[in-house]
Amino acid sequence: MKNQYNKTVAACFVGYIVQAIVNNFVPLLFLTFQRSYQIPLSQITLLVTFNFGIQLLVDLLSVSFVDRIGYRMSMIIAHGLSAAGLVLLTILPEILASPFAGILIAVLVYAAGGGLLEVLVSPVVEACPSDNKEKAMSMLHSFYCWGHVGVVLFSTLFFHVFGIGSWKILAAVWAVIPVCNAFVFTKVPMATLMEEGEKGLGLKSLFGMKLFWLLLIMMVCAGASEQAVSQWASAFAEKGLGISKTVGDLAGPMAFAVLMGISRAFYGKYGDRINLDRFMVFSSCLCIVSYLGISLLPVPMLGLAACAVCGLSVGIMWPGTFSKAAAALPKGGTALFAMLALGGDVGCSGGPTLVGAVTSVTGDNLKMGILSAVVFPVLLLAGILICRKIKVK
Repeated sequence: MKNQYNKTVAACFVGYIVQAIVNNFVPLLFLTFQRSYQIPLSQITLLVTFNFGIQLLVDLLSVSFVDRIGYRMSMIIAHGLSAAGLVLLTILPEILASPFAGILIAVLVYAAGGGLLEVLVSPVVEACPSDNKEKAMSMLHSFYCWGHVGVVLFSTLFFHVFGIGSWKILAAVWAVIPVCNAFVFTKVPMATLMEEGEKGLGLKSLFGMKLFWLLLIMMVCAGASEQAVSQWASAFAEKGLGISKTVGDLAGPMAFAVLMGISRAFYGKYGDRINLDRFMVFSSCLCIVSYLGISLLPVPMLGLAACAVCGLSVGIMWPGTFSKAAAALPKGGTALFAMLALGGDVGCSGGPTLVGAVTSVTGDNLKMGILSAVVFPVLLLAGILICRKIKVK
């Protein structure tokens, strides 16, 4: 990596920490919102769907304006929206007639920022000079996990010391990080994906490629495999296993995030010695086993252990699919990364939503909800095996 771009990559790492805050802070408050604002579980589920649905819409729309206004300005806007949404979360539920409507508006704003970050961060790092793009991409995505860990750990400690009623103060504290990183992006150098005079593939060209559609489906399954457990881990540990919120948050989502980060950091360090294809096949099989363990094992602590193993198994799925796509379609440009982000967010929305829907129709049986989502790692495994046959490296 050329030294002049080290600060750019570091800012991108922080960008994924911001996205981790956007995606994982509010789920820690699901049961708090339910109790404080009398919001039913069915509407709480909608928050997850709405968050990733807005990110999905932004992924789609970004193709039309990111290249026009540039990556630097787009990054600054993304961070600004993320900060604004977190601040609005502390204000709108109290001043609007419907607290749920206030939460939805705040989610809309920060989800727009999160969606833009998902589109922008990976291609910015991909454009920076690097000896091994796959390693750099995996290391980048590990910072989402470390951000997730930080959100859960710091939030849990904060709630333990100051009480869950002080969550608004913490939301404002988290908003400081995207504000500071937006300033950093006004200064760092920015590289481009395409050589001067070259133009990336348009949507029409991408949509005409069978390979693109296969990779897109894999991204959907990668996002769903990760978030179907991640978004419900706290509620699963607290409600499904009957343990306290503090222990639930530490044993559920934080253990999940730590092992997901370890998986990505491991490949980020040793990826040049590891076959990506084999690593993804092994991870998909492990993911299937972990889903079955969460759902079917009768001992609560074994269910929690399976949650953690699930984090380890999904680590490579998202960055690995990104790397496969970038290598297979090198002229994909912004359109490719935007569509992959869109596919990932479809999965991030669809996975937790399926879990919530099945949980509701089975009498709030969260184990059955998570069991239904095993379809996603199964489909991802099938996609990887098909990729093998068409020699996508």
